[in-house]
Amino acid sequence: MSPTRREILRTAGGVAALATAGSVTGCNTYQNSNDVHTGPATIKAADVPVGGGTVIDGTNFVVTQPTKGTYKGFVRVCPHAGCQVDAVRDGSLLCPCHGSKFDITDGHVTKGPAAAGLGKAKVTEKDGTLSVSGS
Repeated sequence: MSPTRREILRTAGGVAALATAGSVTGCNTYQNSNDVHTGPATIKAADVPVGGGTVIDGTNFVVTQPTKGTYKGFVRVCPHAGCQVDAVRDGSLLCPCHGSKFDITDGHVTKGPAAAGLGKAKVTEKDGTLSVSGS
């Protein structure tokens, strides 16, 4: 027996509603980007290049050195969809999921779709070792 017109329209409406819900939630700002921390984590200061940064593997942190001797820490969780920032290139922290970029000096968004900057992490230096922890 063939489906009725009403059944076809009901199914199509349900599929459209699911597709819309999926696309809307995928573009939501991730609300808990500043709540996900590990640490403290450590890294040698010499492993953080001037004008760049280093993702601390196995943690939710990235450390940058915008200028010589100035270290900044950020939570790697992108506020757009919760993906982890995975690289630092050309003065930007990069999110691989949707292409958001964040400035290495203060974590502000330089390219969306993220609408908010990265969460800050505390960085302290002692004897050439950086300690990074949630703010």
